[in-house]
Amino acid sequence: MESDSFWLDNEKAKKTISECNELKKWTVPCEELKAQFDNVREMLPEAYEIEDEGLIKELTDELDLIDTTLSELEMRRMLSGELDSKNCYLSINSGAGGTEACDWALMLSRMYQRWAAKRNWKVEVVDFEDGEVAGLKSITLKFTGDFAFGYSKAEKGVHRLVRISPFDSNAKRHTSFASVDVTPEIEDDIEIEIRPEDLRIDTYRASGAGGQHVNKTESAVRITHLPTNIVVSSQSQRSQLQNKETCFKLLRSKLYELEVEARESKIKALGGEKKEIAWGSQIRNYVFQPYTLVKDTRTKYEMGNIQAVMDGDIDGFVLAYLKEFGGS
Repeated sequence: MESDSFWLDNEKAKKTISECNELKKWTVPCEELKAQFDNVREMLPEAYEIEDEGLIKELTDELDLIDTTLSELEMRRMLSGELDSKNCYLSINSGAGGTEACDWALMLSRMYQRWAAKRNWKVEVVDFEDGEVAGLKSITLKFTGDFAFGYSKAEKGVHRLVRISPFDSNAKRHTSFASVDVTPEIEDDIEIEIRPEDLRIDTYRASGAGGQHVNKTESAVRITHLPTNIVVSSQSQRSQLQNKETCFKLLRSKLYELEVEARESKIKALGGEKKEIAWGSQIRNYVFQPYTLVKDTRTKYEMGNIQAVMDGDIDGFVLAYLKEFGGS
């Protein structure tokens, strides 16, 4: 990088810097952890020798923090897939259950936004459709942050809710479903062929807050890719052109993900890979009544503190998935 010729090829230079930054995400934390551990290892015997309880507690707390950070790095080690380091789009669609399912989609949206905030990711609402009575029929969120896709892919599938519905005057238990899809964001330099004749582009008025602009302008855009039947939409931007650009970016990401999945499937088939997670299958149950329990059907990992889960405490489920299925 210090060479005078480094910036002669601007694109190559940017790629090299990006690769270096990715490596630093591993080397810098490892070096910092080693320095922290060496410091504690040096001071702890002395603290016990002089019986300084305050210092002992401070050092043991630091050891706990080191252990937590090490677990986080262990999670990242499992994220070695081609797309794992990318930002991502997370989409939630309400399923069977009417208003109750729409409310469940809203609850999941809140859970994922709180989870993303805990991970210091930037969250953007790309598109949404309100439920007829309450909640959301669908919503697409964009997560921008380290290994957003690698972590979020563990949530792909159908999520099942069991609770006494607040919308039922008879206070009966209801079962509702919502599906979660996760798509990596890809860079503009990746070539994906999209033919104009393969597209159907629709425009419509955006919903939600926005004043006269929303009410009078058909700024929202929906694009259907006819060969794959992939549908993407955006209404978060103020202009139709900006929403169309967002749709194309999301469509390119989904098509590229299909390409990568097909390539990885061939490799797994050659290697005799047996494990497979069926997309769209029920992956987790959330039970509010008659007891409280959240249980993942793939890994059997469970938590009884359902309120903590709904407040975004889902790293345990993600880690269990990564340990079980790795970067698959």
